[in-house]
Amino acid sequence: MTELGGFQDRVARVDLSSGEVAYESVDDEDAKKYIGARGLGVKYVFDQGPDVDPMSEENLLAFMNGPLTGTQVTMSGRIAVCTKSPLTGTVTDSHHGGWSGARLKWAGFDGLLFEGKSEEPVYAVVEDGEVELRDASHLWGKGVHETKEVVEEEMDGSYGKNLSIMAIGQGGENLVRYACIVNEDDRASGRGGTGCVMGSKNLKAVVVKSGTKMPKPKDSETFKKGYQQAMEVIRESDVTAPNEGGLSLYGTNVLMNITEEMDGLPTRNGKYTSTHSYRDADESVDIDAERISGENVRENILVDEPTCHSCPVACKKEVEVSVMHKGEEMNVRTESYEYESAFALGPNSGHTDRDRIALMIQRCNDVGVDTIEVGNMMAMGMEMSEEGKLDDLGETLDWGDAEEMVDLIDRIATREGPLGDLLADGARLVAEEMDAQSNRLDVKGQTIPAYDPRCMKGMGIAYATSNRGACHLRGYTPAAEILGIPEKVDPYAWEGKGELTATFQDLHAISDSFDICKFNAFAEGVEEYVLQYNGMTGLDVTEDDLMQAGERIYTLERYYNNLAGFEGADDSLPGRFVEGDEAVPGQGASEGELCELDEMKEEYYAHRGWVDGVVPDERLDDLGIDVGPGTGVSTGSGAGTPADD
Repeated sequence: MTELGGFQDRVARVDLSSGEVAYESVDDEDAKKYIGARGLGVKYVFDQGPDVDPMSEENLLAFMNGPLTGTQVTMSGRIAVCTKSPLTGTVTDSHHGGWSGARLKWAGFDGLLFEGKSEEPVYAVVEDGEVELRDASHLWGKGVHETKEVVEEEMDGSYGKNLSIMAIGQGGENLVRYACIVNEDDRASGRGGTGCVMGSKNLKAVVVKSGTKMPKPKDSETFKKGYQQAMEVIRESDVTAPNEGGLSLYGTNVLMNITEEMDGLPTRNGKYTSTHSYRDADESVDIDAERISGENVRENILVDEPTCHSCPVACKKEVEVSVMHKGEEMNVRTESYEYESAFALGPNSGHTDRDRIALMIQRCNDVGVDTIEVGNMMAMGMEMSEEGKLDDLGETLDWGDAEEMVDLIDRIATREGPLGDLLADGARLVAEEMDAQSNRLDVKGQTIPAYDPRCMKGMGIAYATSNRGACHLRGYTPAAEILGIPEKVDPYAWEGKGELTATFQDLHAISDSFDICKFNAFAEGVEEYVLQYNGMTGLDVTEDDLMQAGERIYTLERYYNNLAGFEGADDSLPGRFVEGDEAVPGQGASEGELCELDEMKEEYYAHRGWVDGVVPDERLDDLGIDVGPGTGVSTGSGAGTPADD
């Protein structure tokens, strides 16, 4: 039991096999050590044991909010979904914004833990401190948008007022390994395959009807000071200033033109580092990143700028387009046109058709698949097709065929046909099955986001050491390499990037555990975090205490992965980024560049105190990480057998 402020001290443990729901308190010591949301969720997953099959009944699916979720704190509307990933075999956490995290808190919960598997499809209804399972047979086979409409009607039409619906589409039902959970139409817990785990449990949706139980700060004066200080720096930041900063005006897609100009935008399955270098190599290609930039989107197709709980930035850019698709005019409205989605579904797949990318984003959100992963998988398929590796399947997939890509998204979600079924399994398994190791752009099975590690070297070590596979959100070094936050560093230099990455990883583990948006970190620092955290919880932690908590969370995740069979050799990058014959072609700023991964890994491990990617016992002891009974693991056991999924 915890008496810390910010917590409701109530977690539901739902056994989907039996239909029984038990309620438990939050362990006070765990809350202090692991903060909440991501940190506490990972601790629950760790305690379940690291050797479970991700799609088995034994795998835990945890929906968690943090002590700052749903409070007055700016950008505090996020929720973490933690589990063992069917895509990577690692522990994973995936977050989405909107209102569901806040509403779960207001409904009286800190978390929902789903175990087992229902015999028939069900959805969970959370209201006033209770969880009820209801039949979802009539929803199975429906997309996210139709599911939302049906459930809203069954819940008396309160959606958008006090109701949030987190659902899977056909992708999760058909166990696409990178299926996601989509909330409020188009906000996704996108990475790691959380929707696949949800589908494996026959859990179609989690519906939260909120009450009015908003936690109040334990120390209101300290909280007020921290909140006011945070708001001041957010308003002053060139990145986050409401209605003025880049994120507020253009959303995440403000980065499209920037990374293109830096020669750091992976294009055509990472063969090139910008659309202009692709054009230089092939003058017949009509491709230009500016067409899909945040500036272009705002000027031409923007229709609304919705926001999340307690957020003045409003980075979401809702768009509306009309597209002729195979002779039929399709009118599409979707939220939101994100940088990462546009990169994967556009330049990395060989085109910059702005409006068809919007249509593809809408399709991904409705069927419930990760836009980054599905775009990159299609790019991988295009390169394989070019090399004749799809011939035995009787399939072809041409570079930049945006019309075919739209239909292929649906085929992947339903595993229709040999190509749809193949690409649904992710880069690692496709590479193994099709002898396509040279075509994969993933780390630990998860494909890269929209930053080329030959241009931004910090992203190279961040991708390699990310605990959930290639990811920019574990340690966002472009903050320093592009935006100069907290200070500008040379993106092409590798020295110091190991330590920089570790610091960002620990900082983001904190914000993910609060759970607040990472965009806070473009303005706020640890000082503002400490004041708001202490004010809400009533604790008296220092900046060093809080940073150690971030390191503890990151180290627990790494230790979980060690026990699941991962070690230093798995902290790798695709050969395209590190091998001599793959140096960047063209005449841009990145020409001839490779990523010095080995040097950065040595620096990173030394800073972390790890031995070849493995956490030694003394680091567990230093950070107060205890492995208790019932976890299936023991301190000092070292790395376990390799993950078999």
